[in-house]
Amino acid sequence: MSDAHSLETLIQALKRLPGVGVKSAQRMAFHLLQHDRATAQVLSRALADAVERTQHCERCHTFTEGTVCATCLDPERDASKLCVVETPADQLAMERTKAYKGLYFVLMGHLSPLDGIGPKDIGMAKLFERACDGSVQEVILATNFTAEGEATAHVIAQGLQARGVRCTRLARGVPVGSELEYVDLGTIAHALVDRR
Repeated sequence: MSDAHSLETLIQALKRLPGVGVKSAQRMAFHLLQHDRATAQVLSRALADAVERTQHCERCHTFTEGTVCATCLDPERDASKLCVVETPADQLAMERTKAYKGLYFVLMGHLSPLDGIGPKDIGMAKLFERACDGSVQEVILATNFTAEGEATAHVIAQGLQARGVRCTRLARGVPVGSELEYVDLGTIAHALVDRR
């Protein structure tokens, strides 16, 4: 197998991506090398460039090429609202709704004591400092509705309430266009409790 060392290294690297198993990694590697070497070169350069140039925004911690991201620099954004999300992908999802015009704080993860991820690892002190800067009137917790996301939201909410900062949580409920009989019971229960 020494003749295919670089191929095996590529497969192992692709396998590290979320949701990519051995077979998918092999298919991608073989496709790129056999049918689309030009795309492989573009992908290689784009990945190297992104790793080299992308850093964390000093204010919100999302990815940016500058010191401060475009969202934080946008004078049209509502600085009185700060939405806390787990990842840049979550921030992008919020932006695609076009329903939120405030600012963000990206945790880059969630609390997970079993994995050794505590408040320091997700920048909680920086979040509290930002939330108490005098311009923020409401912090919207938009962490995921997983056990870790709920625990993270709970810890943040307690910390913010102790500092006198108004804190809200994204509502949970029945998805638009769904039929009640097919919605899971937990979602129905939360929708009933959080009804308006």
